Amino acid sequence: MRIGELARRTGVSTRLLRYYGEQGLLVAERDSNGYREYAEDAVVRVRQIRRLLAAGLTTEVIATALGCAHGEEAELDLCPELATTLRRELDAMDDRIDALRRRRGVLAGYLGAGE
Repeated sequence: MRIGELARRTGVSTRLLRYYGEQGLLVAERDSNGYREYAEDAVVRVRQIRRLLAAGLTTEVIATALGCAHGEEAELDLCPELATTLRRELDAMDDRIDALRRRRGVLAGYLGAGE
């Protein structure tokens, strides 16, 4: 299928689909006219990418995780290397949440409400 059809079927813009290709997350063949042609399984792959992005993962981490993903819900078979990467990402996310809570407390203090 061409990029417009993939965009229609996944609800993802052609611009983002090209970006996923640039990041090595989505593979397309080129036909004789130079148009991108995607296999049928690209629909599932795009849904996996979107699901992993929604989890807060970077495209760099997603590139390694996709090899372990299956199904539209991007269920992951956790090999030790991927589990380590995901734990590291979760720890970093927890650190950002803690920092935001501290900043929120300071800001709420300025309002005098301690909200």
